[in-house]
Amino acid sequence: MQFNLKYGNGTLPADIEDRQILQVLLPKPRAPLAQPLEAVRRVLAEPDGTPPLASMLRERKPAKVVVVVNDITRPTPYEVLFPPLLEVFQEAGIPDSAVTLVTATGIHDPHTPEQNIQVYGEEICRRFRILSHDATDSRGLVYKGKLPSGYDFWLNRLVDEADFLITLGVVMPHYFAGFSGGRKSILPGVAGKETVQKNHARMVELMDNLPPIRENPVSLEMIHAARLAGVDFILNVVVDDSNQVVEVVAGDLEQAWYRAVDISESMYLVPVPRPADIAISSACGFPRDINLYQAQKALDHADKATRKGGTIIIVAECRDGYGEKVFEDFMNRGWTPQQIMDEIKAHFVMGGHKAYAFAKVAAEKQVIMVTSLPEHIVASCFARKAESVQEAVEMALEAQGKDAEFIIMPEGAVTVPKI
Repeated sequence: MQFNLKYGNGTLPADIEDRQILQVLLPKPRAPLAQPLEAVRRVLAEPDGTPPLASMLRERKPAKVVVVVNDITRPTPYEVLFPPLLEVFQEAGIPDSAVTLVTATGIHDPHTPEQNIQVYGEEICRRFRILSHDATDSRGLVYKGKLPSGYDFWLNRLVDEADFLITLGVVMPHYFAGFSGGRKSILPGVAGKETVQKNHARMVELMDNLPPIRENPVSLEMIHAARLAGVDFILNVVVDDSNQVVEVVAGDLEQAWYRAVDISESMYLVPVPRPADIAISSACGFPRDINLYQAQKALDHADKATRKGGTIIIVAECRDGYGEKVFEDFMNRGWTPQQIMDEIKAHFVMGGHKAYAFAKVAAEKQVIMVTSLPEHIVASCFARKAESVQEAVEMALEAQGKDAEFIIMPEGAVTVPKI
């Protein structure tokens, strides 16, 4: 069977014997919305758990509206979300000068002006003030009290000072928070680094046995933080593996978001009969394979599809290298996977959590990467480099035997195997 696996802005070919393919793991198909713009207009007028957005804005008459938006690493169909949202602003008498877009970078790098245009479009960049969140800028953070786990909640000052707070997002599987979107726009999106670090530290407890989303302690704390931040209204979408909108939700932070979660879960959590000897997982191309930090999601999902002692092939361009400095530092310490895991468990640090994720897989399985990265960077991630997918397949068969079984994951960054 032949495959064209997404890689950067293109694809790479692969050819696997049909008899050796245990399963091709793809999201369950769901028809894209025929009129997504109309669907957005409808949910803004008939949201879940809140009055219509226009009514809320007219009643509140906010002088400062903040819209929290995703960064470049999270593909979001703004061409569908922005036009109806701006129509509502106009209807409610909200001038452009009253609206600020805050990019929820979490601990990622801030956007450049060119990236803002690439992600949001020229018109949005011309009309509105757009600022990237900086999790390390103490002057730009406000203390909001303690979260239920006992740690401090620091929030972006502009977000805190908003008279009306809206968040936009995409609801997709996430390897320890359960799903993206909703509350994640606030924590980690616009929270202080210390807060993000304390929240994410619990991932080491969850990665091997992720609880149902409504019981996930990391997610529940994120919801608590979003309530403290005062989120007034969310607008989220579920997209298919081609980034086509299949569902739109709007309204209450939990009620609307959980509805999107149920739809996303039905699409992206896919049963498999048993782990395979070899998994081939594409990180879904740019921007999801922009760096190792983002491509790790494809590794985590492939880990779930591969037996202990098996081989994982990751197809990810990673044009921007590691993607985060602390992560890079950990991977270049010359430590064993076990040493990295022990250190992160004892002294959790953001960036180190990605090192933990790579180390956890490498401790039990072999990893081969098809990537633009040089061999020394690949080796630092406890992996071997292959120049093509076919070369990687040959390397994996040499390790696992000529009759080894494969699971193929063309959308590995978003498809979650469920044994």
